[in-house]
Formats: sequence, structure tokens, C-alpha cells
Amino acid sequence: MKKTKILNIAKVVLLVAVILMLIAGTIVEKYHGNAFALEHFYGSPWFIGVLALAAAAAVAEIVVHKLWHNIAKLLVCTSVVVILAGGLCTYLFGQHGRMELVPNQPCSTFAVDGVPRQLPFSVTLEKFEIVHYPGTKSPMDFVSHVAVTEQNNAEVHQYDISMNNILKKSGFRFYQENYDEQGHSFLSVSHDPVGIAVSYTGYLLLLVGIILLMVKRGGQFRTLLKGMKGKVAAVAVIMLLSGQYTSAQRVLPQPIAEKMGEMYVLYKGRICPLQTLSKDFTTKLCGKATHKGFSSEQVLSGWMFYFDDWKDEPIFKIKGGETQRLLGIDGRWAALSDFTDSVGEHPVANALKELSPTAPAAKNLRAAEEKYNLISMLYNGQLLKIFPLTDEKGTLAWYSQNDQLPENINDTAEYLFIRKYMSYSQELVAFGDLESLGTLFEKTRKFQEKEAGDVLPSKVQTTAERLYNRLSTGRWLPMASITLGLLLFAYALFLLARGRGLHKGVKVATFLWTLLLTLFLIAIFVLKWIAGGHLPMAGGFDSMNLLAIAIGIVALCCCRKYEMSLPIGMMAMGFALLVAMIGGSNPPITNLMPVLVSPLLSLHVSVIMLAYALFFFVMLNGVGALLLGLGQQGNATENRERMRKISLLMLYPAEFFLALGICIGAVWANVSWGNYWAWDPKEVWALITLIVYAVPLQSGFKLLQKTKAFHIYCIVAFLCVFVTYFGVNLILGGVHAYN
Repeated sequence: MKKTKILNIAKVVLLVAVILMLIAGTIVEKYHGNAFALEHFYGSPWFIGVLALAAAAAVAEIVVHKLWHNIAKLLVCTSVVVILAGGLCTYLFGQHGRMELVPNQPCSTFAVDGVPRQLPFSVTLEKFEIVHYPGTKSPMDFVSHVAVTEQNNAEVHQYDISMNNILKKSGFRFYQENYDEQGHSFLSVSHDPVGIAVSYTGYLLLLVGIILLMVKRGGQFRTLLKGMKGKVAAVAVIMLLSGQYTSAQRVLPQPIAEKMGEMYVLYKGRICPLQTLSKDFTTKLCGKATHKGFSSEQVLSGWMFYFDDWKDEPIFKIKGGETQRLLGIDGRWAALSDFTDSVGEHPVANALKELSPTAPAAKNLRAAEEKYNLISMLYNGQLLKIFPLTDEKGTLAWYSQNDQLPENINDTAEYLFIRKYMSYSQELVAFGDLESLGTLFEKTRKFQEKEAGDVLPSKVQTTAERLYNRLSTGRWLPMASITLGLLLFAYALFLLARGRGLHKGVKVATFLWTLLLTLFLIAIFVLKWIAGGHLPMAGGFDSMNLLAIAIGIVALCCCRKYEMSLPIGMMAMGFALLVAMIGGSNPPITNLMPVLVSPLLSLHVSVIMLAYALFFFVMLNGVGALLLGLGQQGNATENRERMRKISLLMLYPAEFFLALGICIGAVWANVSWGNYWAWDPKEVWALITLIVYAVPLQSGFKLLQKTKAFHIYCIVAFLCVFVTYFGVNLILGGVHAYN
């Protein structure tokens, strides 16, 4: 007993020390950079010493509790030792360097911290190539075509090295890192066979150990399942796996505006319907995809053809008191005419010249300036790259009316068509010949189809994208979900404290709302997937949408035996959607960065979002438990204990999904960058979250077996999830900041 007590105290002290140390590491990296943090913090003897103590504590846990009789816990504890041993092997024996390849010049060395290291073969760059998305200048991949020559027999082999397509040779791995305008290619070089093998073994032991903890007969998870009759969490885990306004402004009639929106345009590096540009255009100006009942295509048409009517319309949503003062407006709405003062000066642009980029007012000023510049780009024709042309070299590119066109287009019918396009369409509008204008838009689309051919997205993709654009709901949907969820949450707590449940009609209505919202979000996900040609999981909106879907699935699976899951699910889904829309409406469908074109991305994001959804439920369940029966006795204690068991039940799959997501992310990082763990802030905070939520699952922490303490801990623990997702993106930065 004495050994056990000492070990438990040591575990608590060590856990707190490790968590504080990891938090400190992310702060050091924030202010001093990754290289400094790696050398002076994560690579310091004292940091390695603390990790060694953690490994020693895991060994002591095995010995003191004789875990060879408990295979599941033995694997989990062993995994800690093996993963840390793998990291130590990488630190001591791994080599991570860089090599520069000059075209047609063999290279047999790479540099590690400026020190040259010899390769047992030479690498020659035959050609470096940037592969673009068809018909655009957006890079889809970066490819180094190399020849590898063996030094002993002069045998030559050809290889291609690109993003997520590495070259493995004699224990060395080569990754495409960068290039320059001279055609030189820069490769990352890694030689770490021992560290990778040991670490991957540790990951496997950890995942298998967690699974065994959940399936072990007589274990805590199975006992809780049996106590809940197995139906709540078992089903959840299986499912987880498996009106017009009037306006003085003139616009094109909706049918004609829709024909304009059906044309194609090169926008943000991809070819898409003009409707997508119009949606982003309107959202950028006024914060939503419609204005006074006008569709986004109509708003764009108003600025194109009825400029004088729109320049005095207060459509620009302006944030910041200083910006509003400079524009001389009372409130948040400005017109284009407000951007020019009585002497013709541009007050916002002038203020930006005098301000530091980091000044508090600069962000709002830049946002206002972007809105003004967007109208300027439309007015001078730069925004509408709607003309696909092939130059004398056979290269297809997209041009606006005022761009410099290829020389082989001069003195042709296409040249006159492009140069006179806007003036002719404005003439049709001026004479009220809108039928001919619609015909012009149709002919333009046919011209695009003829010139661009197979480069254009398929009809299925275009239809999906246009439908996706129309399904933009604004903020009313998340706000409605949050409001209804809060009301039902309070009502359910009131009834639960009195030993009663939700009325059948309320349960059915709540179930249907959650079901329909989940199906709607799944439809959004699928449409964006079809339109973009890749799983939409790379951005903030996409991940929050996926989180809301995961929350909806969990709520629907648990609602039969745990009716509180429905109001909790409604609130959580609403919050997730609101966060996704804070920066505006749905973001545009964009081409993926080359490094993100990997099937591991979808797996990595999916399982982590499932973990976050379960942690969200545990947190809100804890809030409900603490609020339940305030100032009352009786059923409150029993209900709180039941809610503790439900939260504990959810923590097991949540920990598994988070661990799985971290392991997949490590494998992906190793494939893409040659380093399975880089101490990036999001990596570190994901590890902190994993450790923090593992604590309630440990039987040695007696305090957390008390109901109230458990719920308080789970509420506070959710701060780790919050920092991991939002804090890293907004404050700490790192390579994951684009998420």
C-alpha cells in the first residue's frame, strides 16, 4: 500500500510537471521561434530528463501493480516507454538535413546544421516541374525528376519526388521541400530508421491497449456499458465508426442574373461558376450572401451595370470606431461614396500609410480598404477573368477584358469580342434589351466551353457547386439551434430534478430538428466534396462543419437512453456552426495546397473531430450535472452520478479517437515532411489534451471518482480542446495555423 501511495503521488506531481512544461514550450516557441524552442527547450537535458522520469514512472506502474496480469494496461504503459524511446533514438541517431539540387549536376552530400554528410549514391536533378491545376496557374504539385546513381556499379535509376511522394533509398528518405526561379530543387533528407520503427511500434501498442481497455471483460468500460444496458454508448461507438424586400437599387432580373452566374470564371486559382465569385463578392461587402432580398448574382450585376445607383448604397459593413470616424459614418454601414472626402482624398488609404501594420486600428482599416479595392477591381475589369485563350505555345490561360491578350489573338474575332464585351453588354442594359443580354451570357458560356474544353469542371461538379452556394444560410441557423438548445437544456434539467423526462412531443420535435440539421450539414459536406474534387477537411469552416456533423451523430445515437443528449447536441452544433461563420458566410471552395493532397488528411481530421465532439458532450454534460438540482436534494445526487457514468463512458472512445488522430497525423507528417513529431504548438496541445483526459480514466486518482469533482474536472479540461483548436490558430501559430 505504501508503494502504491508513493507512486500515485509521484504520478500526480509528474503529470502536472509534464503538462506545465509542455505549455511553457508552446509559449517559448511563440516568442522565439521553432528552431530556438527545439534547441534550447525541447532538446535541453532537463526536458529530456523529465521525459525519462515519465518513462520510469510507466515502468514503475507496471512493476508495482504487476500489470503483466492486465494486458490492456500493460500495453498502454509499455507504449509510453516505447514512444519515448523512439523519440530518444531519433534525437540521438536520426539525421535530418537538406540538399540543393542544381539541374544536371550530381550531388552526393546533404547538410545537417551546415555540416556536410555523405550519401552512398549521387542524385541528379534532370528536371523540376510545377504541375498546375488544369487551366489555372495554381500549383497542384511540385515534382523533381531525378536520377540516382549507385557509387559501386554506376547503375542509374529514375525517380520522381513530389509532395506526399517521397523517395526511399538505402535507409534515406527524400522529400520535396522548395524550389527557386532558377530551376533548383531543395530536398529535405531524413535518415532515421530506428527512431521511426520504434515510435510506430509505440503508437500501435497504445491504440491496441486502449481498444483492449474498452473490450476487456470486467473492465470499467464494459461495466459501465452493462450498467447502462449497453445500448447508449455501444450504438454510438458503432455509428461513429461506420421572402423579397424592396429597394431603390436597380439590378438584373433574377433569371438573367442566373444566366450570368452560370458562366465560368478563374477565381482564386480555380475555375468555377461566376456565381461563386458573386457570392464571395457580396459576402465580402456586407457580411452575408444576399442584400435586401437580392441574390449575390443580382448584387454583382447592380455594381456592373447600375454603378451610379449603387455607389451611394450603404452596403459596406465597417468595423471599428476609428474606421467609422474616418469615413464619417454613424453606425456600421458605409457607401462607396464615403471612401472619398470633400477634396477627393481617400481617408482610409491615407490613414493606413501613417499607421504601423501592427497598430490596433490597422486590421479594421485594411478590411475596409479591401472592400473598396474589390469594387475597383470590378470597375476596371480585373476581377472578371472569364475569357479562356490559348497562346502560340498552346498554353491555356484565363483573361479579363483589360488584360494583355496573347499575340496570336490580335486582329481576330475573339479579340474584338473580348475588348468590346463590357461596353456591348452595358449598351444592351441601357436600351433595356435584357433578352439579348441573356443570350450574350449563354454565348459566352458556350465560347468558354469551346475554348477550355476538358479543363472546365464537369457538369456534375458545376451543379453541385451552384447548389452549395444557394444553401448558404447565414447566422440564423446556428443562432436558432443555440437558442432552442439552451431553452430545452434548462427545461430538461428542471424536469430531471423532479424525476420526470421530456414530453414525447418535445422529444420528437427535438429529434427531428437534430436529424434534419445533421442531414443538411452532411449534404453541405457532400456537395462541397463533389464541387471541389477533394474531401473538404482542410480549413476552419470545413473542420467545424465536420465537428457539428459528429456532434449530431452522437446526439442521435444517445438520445434513446439519454434524452439530455438532444438539447446538448443542439447547443453544441449551434456553437460549432456559429464559430464556422464568425468570419462571414461559407468560404469559397478552393484548390488544396499540394501538401494537403493526401488521404491521410481526411482520416486525421475525421477522427480528431469525433474526439472533440465527444469531449464537447462530456463538458456540457458536466455543466448540466452541476446545474442539476441547485438548492435541491433527492434525485439530484443520483442523476449526477448517472451523468458521471455517461461522461466516463464517452471518454474511452474519445481518448481512442484522439490518440488515433495524433498517430495518423504523425505518420502523415513523416510522409510529407520527414519528421513524425516536430513539437509544433498544435501537436503539443493535442498531446496535452490526451494526457489531461486520460487522468479521469486512471483508478489511482481517487478524488476524480467523486461525482462533483469529476464533472468540474471535465469542464475545466475542455479548455485544452479550446486552446488546441482556437488558441493555436489565433495566437500560437505554427504549421497547423491554416486549420
